[in-house]
Amino acid sequence: MPYPPLQITFLGTGTSSGVPMVGCTCGVCASTNNKDKRLRSSILLQSPETTIVIDSGPDFRQQMLTHNVNKLDAILLTHSHKDHIAGLDDVRAYNYFQKKPMDVFATEATLNRVKVEFDYAFAAVKYAGVPSIQLHTINSDDEFKIADLNIIPIPVWHMYMPVLGFRLGDFTYITDANRIDDIIKEKIKGSKVLVLNALRREKHISHFTLQEALDLADELEAPEAYFIHLSHQMGLHDKVSEELPPNRYLAFDGLQIKIP
Repeated sequence: MPYPPLQITFLGTGTSSGVPMVGCTCGVCASTNNKDKRLRSSILLQSPETTIVIDSGPDFRQQMLTHNVNKLDAILLTHSHKDHIAGLDDVRAYNYFQKKPMDVFATEATLNRVKVEFDYAFAAVKYAGVPSIQLHTINSDDEFKIADLNIIPIPVWHMYMPVLGFRLGDFTYITDANRIDDIIKEKIKGSKVLVLNALRREKHISHFTLQEALDLADELEAPEAYFIHLSHQMGLHDKVSEELPPNRYLAFDGLQIKIP
């Protein structure tokens, strides 16, 4: 059965501090080019039936308003760092209008952290108006389904921390990684569109560099690759883009692509 068509919107393409970074006056942070203004990394996936978001960081509310996301079926979480979960409280609006809890999918370790960070949402006696969240545990070895979307978890390493990427048909999304096991690479191969984190040019303890991301995209034979989770240290969007090989792109906030 063919995979449903996907529209993909990059809601945020920045690293944990965002771009511009608070207090920084470098050329990137001072840039007036909108492509150099990056909210925390998150992505919107829309099929004919289903709308999901991967990660709900501190900019979640702003991202939903900017892109008029009036219906949201589920949120997938890659891991528990604050720049990927801090906006979960704002699902309250969807609770109100959709009249149901928000389905949130993540590994057991990530969900345990969510229950700590948003303890008031899971209290035995809840204060009026707290977010209503339905937790679903992902086994990183098992494919799962949300409505018409089959989703394959892609476990990767963020230094010593396990993080999930996700494959949906011909599309694979990976953030916050600096190592992928060979057996997992086989799950990614065949993707027509690959999204990878590429923090900066210089080596980093827990993120791919731009060159490492380029090399990995080539190794995985991805026809198209987009790079996210970019810091201000990467440089100006337009300048870096001029240096990239064909079919390798710096993503930017608001970029939309379609996969038939």
